[in-house]
Amino acid sequence: MRDCQILRVFTRGEGGGNHLGVVTDLSGLSGAAMQAIAAELGFSETVFLDCTGPVPVARIFTPAAEVPFAGHPLVGAGWVLGTMGPWRRVACGIGEVPFRAESDGAWIEVPASRDVEEAPPSAAAGAGLAGAAGAWMVRLPLRYLLLEMPSPAVVGAASPDFERLAGESWEGTLLFARSAGTVKARFFAPALGVAEDPATGSAAVALASALAFAGEKEGSLVIDQGDEVDAPSRISVWWSGGMVTVGGTVRRDEVRALGR
Repeated sequence: MRDCQILRVFTRGEGGGNHLGVVTDLSGLSGAAMQAIAAELGFSETVFLDCTGPVPVARIFTPAAEVPFAGHPLVGAGWVLGTMGPWRRVACGIGEVPFRAESDGAWIEVPASRDVEEAPPSAAAGAGLAGAAGAWMVRLPLRYLLLEMPSPAVVGAASPDFERLAGESWEGTLLFARSAGTVKARFFAPALGVAEDPATGSAAVALASALAFAGEKEGSLVIDQGDEVDAPSRISVWWSGGMVTVGGTVRRDEVRALGR
């Protein structure tokens, strides 16, 4: 038996947020066992932290696959590590990531992607996501298709064909619409076992990277996501000098005993 902390990351006030499992006792756990735990929990991601070295190492699993980088697991991991010790960095598949933890939230800083290209706005039309005004493909190192829609209402009304999306050449699809400094967003990743994610920190990094590519070399946004899956979430993101900071509030719901 080992414990798993159940968090909600990127909450909007006290409610909502994206559930996350955080496991810090990895004794006897293989990668296959970690994947099984992530599948059983059923959250968008579960993060496993090896804290035996000078820099904790995070392994991140969706219900279907291990991924090298994801925002909400690293923000949640940073918050947990901030309660445990003096660490200020956590390592994952993209290298060491600095974090800052406070009592009610955490923030991570990562390089903006340099692998950004414009994509045809019709790229996901066959999956029911037509009508984009602009589109970008961003690698983080997973590939995300970003579709800028005409309005928040269009984002909210979108009804994707998940089977078609799961067969595309990219791993995740972000729909977004901007209104001044606020963004309405939805993120779909059925190929990773996540039909619709309540809050996606890596997609926030991808969006900042795409906007920097398009000429906005610095800026900040508040991203609202998750309303369509009854998990209203809020992500803060700002970027400058080739770096992106992503963060938000974190709440711990329980400590759950695992059967493995």
